[in-house]
Amino acid sequence: MCEKCKGNYYITTPIYYPSANLHIGHAYCTVATDTMARYKRLQGYNVKFLTGTDEHGQKIEDKAKEAGVTPQQFVDNIVLGEKGVLDLWKLMNISYDRFIRTTDDYHVAAIQKIFKKMYDNGDIYKGKYTGKYCKPCESFWTESQLVEGKCPDCGRDVQDAQEEAYFFRLSKYADRVQDLLENTDFLEPRSRVNEMVNNFIKPGLEDLCVSRTSFTWGVPVDFDEGHVVYVWIDALFNYMTALGFENDKYDDLAAFWPADVHFVGKEIVRFHSIIWPAMLMSLDLPLPKKVYGHGWLNFNGEKMSKSRGNVVDPYLLSERFGVDALRFFLLRTFPFGSDGNFTNELLMATINTDLANTLGNLVSRTTAMNQKYFGGSLNAGGESAELDGELKALAAEVFANYEKQMDKFQFSIALNEVFRLLDRANKYIDETTPWILAKSEETMPRLLTVMKNLCECIRMAAILITPFMPETAEKIFNQLNVSAEARSWNARCYCADESAVWNTTVGTPLFPRLDVEKELAALEELSKPAKPALEIEPYSEENVDFDTFCKSDFRAVKVIDCKNVKKSDKLLQFTLDDGTGTERQILSGIAKFYKPEELIGKTLVAIVNLPPRKMMGRESCGMLLSAIHSEGGEEKLNLIMVDDAIPAGAKLC
Repeated sequence: MCEKCKGNYYITTPIYYPSANLHIGHAYCTVATDTMARYKRLQGYNVKFLTGTDEHGQKIEDKAKEAGVTPQQFVDNIVLGEKGVLDLWKLMNISYDRFIRTTDDYHVAAIQKIFKKMYDNGDIYKGKYTGKYCKPCESFWTESQLVEGKCPDCGRDVQDAQEEAYFFRLSKYADRVQDLLENTDFLEPRSRVNEMVNNFIKPGLEDLCVSRTSFTWGVPVDFDEGHVVYVWIDALFNYMTALGFENDKYDDLAAFWPADVHFVGKEIVRFHSIIWPAMLMSLDLPLPKKVYGHGWLNFNGEKMSKSRGNVVDPYLLSERFGVDALRFFLLRTFPFGSDGNFTNELLMATINTDLANTLGNLVSRTTAMNQKYFGGSLNAGGESAELDGELKALAAEVFANYEKQMDKFQFSIALNEVFRLLDRANKYIDETTPWILAKSEETMPRLLTVMKNLCECIRMAAILITPFMPETAEKIFNQLNVSAEARSWNARCYCADESAVWNTTVGTPLFPRLDVEKELAALEELSKPAKPALEIEPYSEENVDFDTFCKSDFRAVKVIDCKNVKKSDKLLQFTLDDGTGTERQILSGIAKFYKPEELIGKTLVAIVNLPPRKMMGRESCGMLLSAIHSEGGEEKLNLIMVDDAIPAGAKLC
């Protein structure tokens, strides 16, 4: 096959649970996947790079309820809204070819067909689930799999679960999956294989609960009302439905399946290396060629988590240091299969050492000397020396090693090779002393060759960093004024001979050196939560004795009906269930803050032992409690709402 047409290559990230608090950890796997996709495109492959969002499940339903919106509105806002998933991928320069949402109609219909096929072939059967369930991980566990009574994946509390459910005969495929893991390279790094086999398969692989009836936000089981498909069937088959499996939306399945590699975080390796191949075996479908489970990006030794308060804002870091610097740091600093500990100090040290000193300084010195000694134009001619051959040999060695490490997903080692070449080029400047060669006409031919060699090393390094830092590579190519062909993988051979001609320009520094102390102080200040511009009513200076306070009767009341009061711009009329069996009417001057239909069904708090009073000719028996403040000069009001589980009439104390 020709160099420009190497074939098809299908690479995926996991589809992400749409979190409202995106951080740099979310981008880590996708930046790596993007880098691999760009590398394969550079080599000449026809690449399909898939990413997306996993939008079903109980935790989405619960969070939507907490936010007072529908589940679809909740996920739409996080995926499509400001600083949502698509915004983050745009910020990080993610070159995906296809984006799937598990709420897409074509995917939902395909999942229903897939579920029915496994049911029809006997691998899905109906039963009753009793066990432990981790809602954040959406994982089922047996008592023996728990670690100190908690979820073995995330360490959070689990809850008892008991409901009618369908089960997948995962145990039927235990031997085949174990053989796949132990006797092939299906799962890497190899350390993940021992973990899966010893922790999950050898203790006894139990059948998997694959439907739920305790919530509704999921793909409905279309032949049994009330059941929704387990989110991990929904999520895993995205890799095939996004290519057209069991749907007419796309027609790429024959070209791209089986996938060349799934990149996944280590916390979901179990689903991808045990459950996923078992379900494909059930349907007699080809397995993906490889699952690669990378480590976590930690912050001060702990996995990044909003609940721990240790998330790192990619928008803030990108604005301050540049997207390419951030992408480079993630893959230069941490071996891809292992955990990495993110610190701002390490980020800035990497920028200063590798990007400012080594790469940026080499480009600046070379283009500046070209301009000074030759007006930026290096014409044909020159005079070679033995030192040049050493540089050329190293460049060839670097390219071979780089390709070998990239194909093993060892991004940090591949970048080490690039910086071997850059370090050698910087040393070459010191060895050849261009500033001395420029002093004599006799040594100008030698200087011409030296500058060509430096340009060639920079050009070759720019090709190699293209997958990691595409914008930086483009800037370097433009300063060297090289053709599109000279930027390609096919032009990776060293070609700084006497016939070479260069026309370079001097640009702004690629990566200015950072003042670390100054930047750390600025980041600390910028990371502080913004203080809300709130104005509150002054506190009363009059004390109320305890006995008087205790006479106030605060009760939970549920809104049966709510409507505007005619001829009043302020009043809403509430019909309330106060637990007595007799409806209570309260009027409240909050019409400019709420629409009546928003409040029906809500549980509010009222003082119920105030004497009745007339408002607009209507009797009001009590007062609803609310909080009032000013924000930006505008008055704000929020009714006090309590958990709907609190019954009407419950006394608050």
